[in-house]
Amino acid sequence: MKISTKGRYALRMLVDLAEHRGEGYISLKDIAERQEISRKYLEQIIQIFNRTDVLRVGRGSQGGYMLAKPASQYTVGEILRMTEGSLAPVDCADQSPSECSRSGVCPTLPVWRGLAKVVNEYLDGITLQDLVDQQHGADNYVI
Repeated sequence: MKISTKGRYALRMLVDLAEHRGEGYISLKDIAERQEISRKYLEQIIQIFNRTDVLRVGRGSQGGYMLAKPASQYTVGEILRMTEGSLAPVDCADQSPSECSRSGVCPTLPVWRGLAKVVNEYLDGITLQDLVDQQHGADNYVI
């Protein structure tokens, strides 16, 4: 499994919004400058979240984006699944029941399902707030 630039940048963008939550709506321009990410690329990423309840949008000159819920309610796993799709290492590990004709006799299927379970549980155990706290050294949180 390899996380794309889109997934990594989306996570950085949402961590930035979490860090600046008390400042109201944050413009993509400000996020782009702080994170050193192209504003055009952030505009593409925003489209993914516009179809969800992750962000609130403010219109007008003081507009921008903010998290719709507290940072502690968003996990890295859910964010990456929104941007990347499944986090399973192989397609058959994400299917239940498996669509593969060999699933009943495949000796490797339990390995892939186990790996998918570990990856998802790990990423679902980390919130945006954990990342903000880690960045600021709070609670000495280590990933």
